[in-house]
Amino acid sequence: MIRFVLSFVGAIFSWIVTGVAFAALTVGAVFWMYSRDLPDHEYLSRYTPKTISRIYSGEGRLMDEFATERRIFAPIEEIPDVVKQAFISAEDKNFYSHQGFDTRGMAGALWDAIRTRGQTLRGASTIPQQVAKNFLLGGERTAERKIKELVLANRLVNTLPRDKILELYLNEIDLGFLSFGVASAAQTYFNKTLAQLQPEEAAYLAALPKAPYSYHPVKNREAAVERRNYVLREMFQNGYIDKATFDTATAAPLKTVQGGDYPSFKGSLPPRDYFTDEIRRQLSRSFGEEEFFGGGLAIRATEDPEMQMAAAEALQEALEDFDRRQGVWRGTRKALPAEALASEEAWRTALAETEVPRDVPGWLPAVVLEVGESAARIGIEGVSDDEDGHWIPAEDVTWARKRLEDGKLGKKAKAAGDLVAVGDVVMVAALANEDGSFKRWSLRQVPEVQGGFLAMDVNTGRVIAMQGGFSYQSSVFNRVTQAQRQPGSSFKPFVYAAALDSGFSPATIVVDAPIEVDTPQGLWRPKNASNKFYGPTPLRTGIEQSRNLMTVRVAQEIGMETVAGYAERFGVYDHLDPYLANALGAQETTLFKMVAAYAMFANGGERVEPTLVDRVQDRWGRTIYRHDQRDCVDCKLASLDPGVAPRITSDRERVMDPVTAYQLTSMLQGVVLRGSGSGVKLPVPVAGKTGTTNDAKDVWFIGFTSNIVAGCYMGYDQPRTLGQGAYGGTLCVPVFNAFMKKAVEKYGGTDFRVPAGGHFIKINRFTGERLPDDVTGDFVQAEFFRDGEIPIFGIGAMVDGGFAMGQNLPLYAYGELGGDEGGGGTTVTTSTGKTKVIPKKADFGTLSAGGLY
Repeated sequence: MIRFVLSFVGAIFSWIVTGVAFAALTVGAVFWMYSRDLPDHEYLSRYTPKTISRIYSGEGRLMDEFATERRIFAPIEEIPDVVKQAFISAEDKNFYSHQGFDTRGMAGALWDAIRTRGQTLRGASTIPQQVAKNFLLGGERTAERKIKELVLANRLVNTLPRDKILELYLNEIDLGFLSFGVASAAQTYFNKTLAQLQPEEAAYLAALPKAPYSYHPVKNREAAVERRNYVLREMFQNGYIDKATFDTATAAPLKTVQGGDYPSFKGSLPPRDYFTDEIRRQLSRSFGEEEFFGGGLAIRATEDPEMQMAAAEALQEALEDFDRRQGVWRGTRKALPAEALASEEAWRTALAETEVPRDVPGWLPAVVLEVGESAARIGIEGVSDDEDGHWIPAEDVTWARKRLEDGKLGKKAKAAGDLVAVGDVVMVAALANEDGSFKRWSLRQVPEVQGGFLAMDVNTGRVIAMQGGFSYQSSVFNRVTQAQRQPGSSFKPFVYAAALDSGFSPATIVVDAPIEVDTPQGLWRPKNASNKFYGPTPLRTGIEQSRNLMTVRVAQEIGMETVAGYAERFGVYDHLDPYLANALGAQETTLFKMVAAYAMFANGGERVEPTLVDRVQDRWGRTIYRHDQRDCVDCKLASLDPGVAPRITSDRERVMDPVTAYQLTSMLQGVVLRGSGSGVKLPVPVAGKTGTTNDAKDVWFIGFTSNIVAGCYMGYDQPRTLGQGAYGGTLCVPVFNAFMKKAVEKYGGTDFRVPAGGHFIKINRFTGERLPDDVTGDFVQAEFFRDGEIPIFGIGAMVDGGFAMGQNLPLYAYGELGGDEGGGGTTVTTSTGKTKVIPKKADFGTLSAGGLY
């Protein structure tokens, strides 16, 4: 009997041993089979996660951030122990002792599932397993993936230091609100650095990996606190914190940015604007979107915040003033439902969620709460209600007529109710009395007319200010770089530059007389905007007074192919069609290209590449792009003698003869002194040119001092006339002047540098005749001529472009300039004492070419 029992037990034992051996072989075979084609885990030692790219101003101020995954990489040495301990306690308490997978943890999870009949299911994945899953495998729930995960986790702990594995995990993990990694999450939830976190805050972050979107600190507050306290308890039991710290931390309320306890980091950033968005657009093309949004780039922008603010203010004021003069109320076209007006809390919540532009200084969103007989009561975002309430009085609305649903205009408003209704979302601004005290609230609206403004350094091409429209939040379309518009007469300097390099001088006489050109579209008869002809006129006067007929004759004389070559060399166009109408600015381009080209006039004819970025560094601090390639010879010296500037050498391409550049600059100074740019009033020498296109659909002014060039464009996005009295000189010149006053205060300005290789000769600026050196008077103009050339003065050097001059022309009296910016209109004095120009109706001759004035 005993022998039988022993034999039976032996048989059972043999079967068990055989079964275990077979199972071990089977498991080993399975693991071997799945381990053959595993991803290379060794690349993790060189892993560079996606991190935030940041844009800084020239002063080092953070301007904007871009990322697909909001991650701030933190080396393991910079992560505090309390953060490491919180995550280890929550996710993998045996992290420093197991071999990649925790058999005790796996067994415990299995037992809990059996014991509770599936009611309690908890993960048993270790930190190395999670790293293997997140970095190498993916998140599919299959047995095959789990086996591979176990194999890879074992390989990781045998290949990489534990702290390196923990670094990968803590920087990769998704912690909600698109925050990846602990450093980004600390900023998102608490607006703190890792070093500033308290134990209860570190524990909350460690609670999130289990279900980052299920422990919202406000919506799921109770569950979030319970999970946080579980992590704190694990930290206490593991010996990471003492009893006093545990008691204090568990009793602490859950304070977060989302709960309104801390200001958000994002809220401390300036609102995104046209400048940083254009950097995004350009660098995404240069480096690729993946590198830009995930490469952790540090980008030093060229923007001068003070000048950017001045540019935005000048353009916004001009656009709003023009819009107000149209007298049409459109509002925001948004309204809150009646139920949202039931209480102050309700309307404030609804108003905060309404998308309206909040990037216009001084403007605040508001909702109409009550409409009275003459005034309307409003509730204003961020402004507390008082006993009397806030009101829009009748006197604030009398300028406007409401645009009705059928597109027609209503009657002129006499009461606030004529423009607004209860529930309407409006924009308002506070008006002040002369002594600065509050006067009243005033309605505001985003103008329908739009525009752009750009300013840059003429020597480096560094863009110091760019405003691509009235408000970025109302329209992200950048009218500086993306709007293709006709430059009109602001293109004419390129025609005159080509002429000056083709043997013309500022004193060359050009016939200002009628022209007829036979085109496939019919007979083209271009005209001056004044509808007058001025006969033989010096070249200088042609550009100062923006004479269309003279410009066409000059272009015909030198050839449109030559003009096109100049325009393309300066970067105004990639290809300019050689048609005469394009000499008047008929072909479209961008303000960005035009301002960059004018910079080359100002710096003496050297090529400059416009840039919004000084330097780009990668995540390791290495410079991978630097704009300014000039060599500063003296910058490495310890000191320089007083009053001595450092020497900077440049091998930049010369696109224009320096004598030509100075001649053209002098002529453009005349535009500002005597022509259509005479509204510019600055304490330093300035040159520039206006542009007004067909039917005043686009108006321009581009001007420059010795160191800053700036340009303005205004027009409707869907081109239509701006109306009577709209010219570059009346709309854009004031914008330029307002900005440049502040720019000159900061950057100064000097006389334009006179180049070598030329000399001055006095001429009569009305007739082109040479004058004795001692003659003075308003008719005297000192012109710059090239050395070695023998200029011909008067009608002996007359140019007609091959067109006949005609006979019995009504030539005008000596000294009559015939400025075309006024459009040949009538000058009147208004009842307020201001001088206004009433333009004449345009005809085919002025409308059949590109630019007029």
